[in-house]
Amino acid sequence: MLNRIAHLAIAAPRRILVIAALVMAAAAIFGIPVAKSLSAGGFQDPSSESARAAKLLSDKFDRGDMQLVISVTADQGVHSAAATAAGTDIVTALQSSPDVTQVSSAWTAPPPAAAGLISKDGRTGLIVAGISGGESGAQKHAKELTDRLVHDRNGVTVRSGGEAMIYVQINGQSEKDLLMMESIAIPLSFLVLVWVFGGLLAAALPLAVGGFAILGSLAVLRGFTMVTDVSIFALNLTVAMGLALAIDYTLLIISRYRDELADGAAPEQALVRTMTTAGRTVLFSAMTVALSMVAMVLFPMYFLKSFAYAGIAVVGLAALAAIVIAPAAIVLLGDRLDAFDVRRFARRILGRPEPVRKPVDQTLWYRMTKHVMRRSLPIGVTLVAVLLLLGAPFLGIKWGFPDDRVLPQSASARQVGDELRTSFATDAATTVTVVVPDATGLTPADLDRYAGALSAVPDVTSVSAPGGTFVGGRSVGPPSAGTGLKDGSAYLSVGSNAPLFSAASEKQLDALRAVPAPAAVQLTGTAQVNRDSSAAITSRLPLVLGVIAAITFILLFLLTGSVVLPLKALLLNVLSLSAAFGALVWIFQDGNLGALGTTPTGTLVANLPVLLFCIAFGLSMDYEVFLVSRIREYWLESAETSPRLRNDEAVALGLARTGRVITAAALLMSISFAALIAAQVAFMRMFGLGLTLAILVDATLVRVLLVPAFMHMLGKWSWWAPAPLARLHRRIGISESSSGPTKPVERECAAVGVADAG
Repeated sequence: MLNRIAHLAIAAPRRILVIAALVMAAAAIFGIPVAKSLSAGGFQDPSSESARAAKLLSDKFDRGDMQLVISVTADQGVHSAAATAAGTDIVTALQSSPDVTQVSSAWTAPPPAAAGLISKDGRTGLIVAGISGGESGAQKHAKELTDRLVHDRNGVTVRSGGEAMIYVQINGQSEKDLLMMESIAIPLSFLVLVWVFGGLLAAALPLAVGGFAILGSLAVLRGFTMVTDVSIFALNLTVAMGLALAIDYTLLIISRYRDELADGAAPEQALVRTMTTAGRTVLFSAMTVALSMVAMVLFPMYFLKSFAYAGIAVVGLAALAAIVIAPAAIVLLGDRLDAFDVRRFARRILGRPEPVRKPVDQTLWYRMTKHVMRRSLPIGVTLVAVLLLLGAPFLGIKWGFPDDRVLPQSASARQVGDELRTSFATDAATTVTVVVPDATGLTPADLDRYAGALSAVPDVTSVSAPGGTFVGGRSVGPPSAGTGLKDGSAYLSVGSNAPLFSAASEKQLDALRAVPAPAAVQLTGTAQVNRDSSAAITSRLPLVLGVIAAITFILLFLLTGSVVLPLKALLLNVLSLSAAFGALVWIFQDGNLGALGTTPTGTLVANLPVLLFCIAFGLSMDYEVFLVSRIREYWLESAETSPRLRNDEAVALGLARTGRVITAAALLMSISFAALIAAQVAFMRMFGLGLTLAILVDATLVRVLLVPAFMHMLGKWSWWAPAPLARLHRRIGISESSSGPTKPVERECAAVGVADAG
């Protein structure tokens, strides 16, 4: 297939590029508007107890799908004429909206409930409204209501917040972050590409391939939005990963093409050989990365599923463009591929001679690899110890759920959230709602007795039941708004002063559940949602990790014919990720380095490490395939009779040929992901830093140092497989060499024979 693609590129390059341009234009027209159809949610397990309870509250008690909180602040106090007029006007407008299910405010609620909606200093009153329309619809309605109602008036400051506005503002901020990321990543990537390739035209080709992958992926995402929810954050991954992988794959192909030309091949012959070697590596690498991302579909949250959709699409399209568009462009450009060589121009100005091509065994990469292999044990032990030390903070990770603190302090939802935490006696976010789905046969007295028992649980401030409000096991007044008994179901609101995501909050949930209930109950609220979401991830982690490990092992076995190299790859990939995971905990959870400008909450969003692992693991395999496929070429072609010398020489030659490519690709890929660090949404900043560290550690410490150290220590055992698997590989394995139909097989059989003999 790759041979035919190469000959097609030679025969009809213009036709291929015109078709590609038309496809890009169609994808842009269809895909660019996708941002309007995306949502900022998707962190919650929709099948969990808390999600089922929240749905019942919305369906039976008109609590709404999301909450909109509006704060009204006046220096003269909540009950001043200006504040009262502003508050009641907003309440009236909300009550007249068909998208608002219920409204409670400091001016219209009964006295006991109204007191909880007034700040400690008496200057701020709250309006709390339930917004209907599902997760996506509620965000849209909340934005429309806020745009119409929330503005300062007569010296009164009005701000909007609550869950609905948090998601609305995350959406808006993410779109701004995406534009900022593009403005940083694309120019910087182009400058580095010019440094790597020299020629301006050669440097522009990877960006064109990236544009094809990104626009095509946007069209795919828009298609998904027509049948399911898709997260807004998939856009950031699409742009960053599309640019990064397009550069990776195109860099590999152009570098191999130039190597073939330098070895004396004619242009057409060089392109065919490039496609049947580097092209195969690109396809194999893309398959490995995509299958690593498939594992995210196993999680129930559409936040993670969305990254799988985006990742698989962008990987596939980047590989397709690299093996179809790039060869056609190379043929069409011909000698002009190296036109506008900035490095040659700089040498002329500085009066420096043209560089002389060195034999491969005299290059820096070859000599450095030989040096590493001579000191493999101390280098290997030292690096493993350093990576484990850097990863140690991850052992203290605490899971959390994203709230308004992921937004910058300039966002109104963040300002309202800060005010709720500091200026009000009770933070509504800590409230636990106890739902009784089937209350048939229960009386208000039964629920009151249950509420009294719940109110005696430590850190519970009050419990509101149909018959009254309870504190410390006894009734203290009439019920507040947070209770109901309707159509055979009931719910009670449990006020809490246990900090969210803390050990006290977890202990309180266990204590509430331990209280004997008059019927089966379900808990919801931020604390329970966090527990359910964390459980949904951790319970599926063994399956997901097993799937990724199995896929990686099988694919690398098909490529190498060894069972040792896949195991080595799994071990080193996990080791390379340890530094990134440890950094996330140390910086963003523990608050070191000023949390890089974010607000540390003492937790990490549970979805984030899983997302980082799946993507970074796949990208690590990208470099593993680049390196091992070239090492295997030299292993099969080596004339050395000693298996150890043959192995060492193959490793040194493989790194000499790919070390510069891998390092340059990692630098370019890290630019794409490092641009995410500029994002104002906190967990995308975490994501950007984590991926950047994982890629740089993997491409430098692991691929350049640990891989040759480990492979030298393993020697001929690097290529070992049990006899039955060796026979299987001879039948279905993937041959990287293109020297002819017979010789590679003979060499491979000889290689396996050496390994088996060992």
